[in-house]
Amino acid sequence: MKYLVADPDEALDPGLRADLLDTWVAATNAGGAVGYTPPAPVDLVAENLDGALGRVAAGLDLLGVLHNGERYVGMGMLVSRGSALQAHWRTVLRVMVHPEYQGNGSGRLLMEGLRGSAVDLGLEQLQLTIRGGLGLEHFYGPLGYRVVGTHPRAIRVAPNDYRDELMLVKDL
Repeated sequence: MKYLVADPDEALDPGLRADLLDTWVAATNAGGAVGYTPPAPVDLVAENLDGALGRVAAGLDLLGVLHNGERYVGMGMLVSRGSALQAHWRTVLRVMVHPEYQGNGSGRLLMEGLRGSAVDLGLEQLQLTIRGGLGLEHFYGPLGYRVVGTHPRAIRVAPNDYRDELMLVKDL
């Protein structure tokens, strides 16, 4: 497994898009907290992915990917807010590994790659949010992220099923 930074020109590659769409749909359908609930609404996921890849192609955001030698099996983004006052940090967004490749350190490799990319960009801090109730803070904690805030009931995964959104920060 190898971590790579997608070149802005590569962001519009149909093969990359197909692999990342497959990963996002599979992660959603496996119960991953990646913006949707199962069954994955493929058209909406594709629209969201296309918007994200457009920002990468425009040079606004960075896309880190995992490649297993045959295909892309994971992704994560460093997203800019576009403000000079916030240019020293990025939001880590859309972190996911295809379920077939989870449980073997791939998620850690992806997050360490994104941290390295952030250092290369001269950033001072990373921020991410996670869906509460899934124990994801136990994955991010050993990577140096700490919970700095909670937005109660920010996520509604089903009628009468609300989850908190936790904000985590890592100093670089």
